Amino acid sequence: MAEVASLAPNADLLEWPKKDKRRFLHVVYRVGDLDRTIKFYTECFGMKLLRKRDVPEEKYSNAFLGFGPEDSNFVVELTYNYGVSSYDIGTGFGHFAIASQDVYKLVEDIRAKGGSITREPGPVKGGSSVIAFAKDPDGYIFELIQRGPTPEPLCQVMLRVGDLERSIKFYEKALGMRLLKKVDRPEYKYTLAMMGYADELETTVLELTYNYGVTEYTKGNAYAQVAIGTDDVYKSAEVIKLVNQELGGKITRQAGPLPGIGTKIVSFLDPDGWKTVLVDNADFQKELEHQ
Repeated sequence: MAEVASLAPNADLLEWPKKDKRRFLHVVYRVGDLDRTIKFYTECFGMKLLRKRDVPEEKYSNAFLGFGPEDSNFVVELTYNYGVSSYDIGTGFGHFAIASQDVYKLVEDIRAKGGSITREPGPVKGGSSVIAFAKDPDGYIFELIQRGPTPEPLCQVMLRVGDLERSIKFYEKALGMRLLKKVDRPEYKYTLAMMGYADELETTVLELTYNYGVTEYTKGNAYAQVAIGTDDVYKSAEVIKLVNQELGGKITRQAGPLPGIGTKIVSFLDPDGWKTVLVDNADFQKELEHQ
């Protein structure tokens, strides 16, 4: 009986991520020239520059860009470290994705502004969805997906993983995500899973890709992390500890306030070493109000 009793609090705790108010806030990555990237994203992709901050004492600057305000939309947080002009993207990072009502026109615009198109617009192999791929000045790939109107055009972050079932379980249990779609393409030797908090066409999803037989990837030093909102970083950290014990990964920054800013966060790695940061929802809102 004692064993059953000790399992009960854990079972309750593991329900927390499903009840919590979770939302993808932003994705953080490093660029070699902040103004060059801002120009490319605003002119070629149609993003808006939402805010910019310089932290000279720490020798870095940030810019936040997206298709809508940060309190409702997913955005990119670009980091420029003083004096660092290039980064290694590695083999594990896949792409970001932007939904557009006219991919052909978007590609024309990107090309006219000197952008690089790595896949011409057209239907996907064996399907009808129209896609294209573009490359930004730092080498990050953006998939351009043709879709109807959507509240969230910045719609995907794709990462490669070494064990898809383990990753699905991790993001379900540790982060309360739902498996929205799973597609196996044996002819191309890959399987992918779309994970998220709402329908794929309404919000941002994490696309996890497993390439048959590949269990490890290099992370490079360019892509950093995804940030997700939570109503309780401390409770969320307890869940992550439990899931880390079962599936792997580790907490890299214990739950608590960030020095100088005061926003409470907890950061951790998944079993493949991909980093996520959970950010206190109320603190994040205060940050936006005081910018």
